[in-house]
Amino acid sequence: MKILLIHGPNLNLLGNREVSIYGDETLASIDKKCQKLAKELRVELEIHQSNSEGEIIDLIQAASGSADGIVINPGAYTHYSLAIRDALAGVKIPCVEVHLTNIHSREEFRHKSVIAPVAIGQISGFGGRSYLLAIRGLLETLNNA
Repeated sequence: MKILLIHGPNLNLLGNREVSIYGDETLASIDKKCQKLAKELRVELEIHQSNSEGEIIDLIQAASGSADGIVINPGAYTHYSLAIRDALAGVKIPCVEVHLTNIHSREEFRHKSVIAPVAIGQISGFGGRSYLLAIRGLLETLNNA
């Protein structure tokens, strides 16, 4: 079983970026925890971070035929990237949308996700643990399909 994990724009700045909102955990720390969980669950995990919408689309498209599921934190693209939404819909790979913060309790423009309608679920508000919950939820769904 293989999962593709995609971190979107500005997530490479975690630990330094708006610490009062996103906390002080770094992306490297989150990735390490995700890799540890994947090893425990005997799952292959491929991790990428990109600030580029086109690169994220390329990663999603390349996953067709090679990944069983996708975990994605689209960052700000969550709210307006129909291109990422369409790529996820097009590859027909089960996907879980992840956010560190509860996007529904923040600024109103963050409340709408164009990704959610093509995802099997959305996990938000648990900081770095959101990724771990997403991996577990995705695997449970894949194993019960």
